[in-house]
This record gives sequence, structure tokens and C-alpha cells, in this order.
Amino acid sequence: MLVLHPGPIPRGALEEFWKSCGVDSAATLEMDISWNVPGGGRLRVNLYHTLGRLAAVLRPIRNDIPPLVQLGLPSNLIENWLQRRFGLILITGPTGSGKSTTVASCLEWINQNLSRHIVTLEDPIEFVFTNCQSLFSQREIQQDSINFSNALRSALRQSPDVLFLGEIRDSETAITALHAAETGHLVISTLHSSSVVETLERFSHLIGIESTGALNLLASQLIGVLSQQLLPRLGGGLFPALEYMQNEAGTRRWIIENRLTDLQDHLLKSTEATNCSRLEYLVASVKQGYLDSDIARGACARPQDYDRAMRGIS
Repeated sequence: MLVLHPGPIPRGALEEFWKSCGVDSAATLEMDISWNVPGGGRLRVNLYHTLGRLAAVLRPIRNDIPPLVQLGLPSNLIENWLQRRFGLILITGPTGSGKSTTVASCLEWINQNLSRHIVTLEDPIEFVFTNCQSLFSQREIQQDSINFSNALRSALRQSPDVLFLGEIRDSETAITALHAAETGHLVISTLHSSSVVETLERFSHLIGIESTGALNLLASQLIGVLSQQLLPRLGGGLFPALEYMQNEAGTRRWIIENRLTDLQDHLLKSTEATNCSRLEYLVASVKQGYLDSDIARGACARPQDYDRAMRGIS
């Protein structure tokens, strides 16, 4: 049984914790896992060595899965994306931006509203789903498959309708995800990128920016990108600062031609409900009383653009 120690934790206690996680601290240098707390609750755990000592970082995982509206997300837009039979949806943001919760909310919406076979490939599994209208097959990397690439190729033979890929980390996984979308699957995945344009730039480099065929595939299969970061909300709590884009005729052409500057201009100038720049979102959030102006300004890539926007200068 794991016993919590006040102050510095003795090595023996950490060895005991590693063992309770099913990891041999002598044979393993680092690992991501999920861990069930005795008596209830789940933690996301990163085990690692530092200067010859054992260490662990633990992050609680919510048991409940909040609906899209409760998360402050554009629910009508995202629900439209989730009803597509095939294509690629990317949820992006830095570490700790709430990507896992957003994806869980998306999958639970499908579970409550559509009849689908949902295969999840995660490292580690965070939210555990209960079948409702959909059937879940949840697979953990290292426990149920060697790596994301192998798991994704195998998942395509498991008759999935929806594939959740925990993170796109390399070229092989990125290209396989696109081919999965092309062959009639709805693929949802995440990237560590801070904006819509940065997401497309990173994904384009993964699949080969010099390959017209690969960019054509991305342009044709991408449904949309939702980029988020969490900021302190006025009055307490956290507020999601968003940027999102639905991929349509004009944006497809810019992706194929790698004209990401034009795409950024489109986001800034668009009046469609399917597109919103982070600058526009931050300015609106300040004016509606959700965010402090200094916090919003600091979250802008170009604070001077925020100052102009707050003065009504486009």
C-alpha cells in the first residue's frame, strides 16, 4: 500500500510507488502512465529519473466529462464536425491547455448522440468511457500496442468509425492518420501547437512540405482546427482562449499552395461563425468581462495588434 510522506519523499516510498504503477525503476528511465487511486479517482503520472533519484509528477484526471457548452467551446460548430463520416479534426494547444478534456467531451458527445465504433489510441488512457449509443475500444500504448504507428495501422483493421489518436508525433503517424481519414474514418487527434497556422505549418512539415500529393491530402481531408489555451478568468477559475478554423474551399487552396500568411489574414478578417482568430476572441472576451485586459494582451503573439483592436482599429 502506498503511504504518503510529508516533506521530502524517501527513495523507498518512490520505489514502492513505481512498483504500484507496474514499472520497474531499475529497468525503466521514464514512462507516462495512468494510475487508479485506491478508493477511487485516476491520475496521469510521469515517472522519471533526475540526478540518479526517482521522481514522479501526478496530475488528477476528472471522473466526469463536461459537455462542450460547459467548457465554453463553440458547440454548434464542433458538433457539426463530429457528425462527419470521415476527415481529420485537430485539437491543439500547449501542455495543460485542456486538450484531453476537450477531446473527451467530443467523444462523449458522439457516444450520447451517434451509433459509432470509437477506437482510442492513448499514451496513457485518461478518461474511461461507458458505452451508450456508441461502442468504445480503448487501447493504451505500451500496454495494448507497441507505439502509435503500429496501433493506428492495426486499428484500421478493427472496423472503426471514429479513431482518436492521442497525439501526432511523427511523419508516419501523420500520413497514416490522413490515409485513415481518406478511407472513410473520422480521425480526431492533438498537436502541441499554439495557433491554427502553427498547427498547419507543423503538420505540413511532418507530411513533407515539398510533397504536393501530401498537401493535397491534408487540404482535402482536414475538417477543422481548434486551438486553445487556458487563461485566468476574472473572478476565479480558468477561461479557454480559442482560435478555430473550418477548412473550406478557399483555405484548401492556401494549404495546398502553403500560403499560410493568406490563411492567417483570412482568420483575422473573417466574419463567418466557422472561423475566429485568437486576437478577435481575446478582445471579445475582455469586452464581455471574462478576461483581464493585461492577461489578454499578454496572450497575444503581437501585443500591439491587441492595442489596435481594443481601440477599434482593424
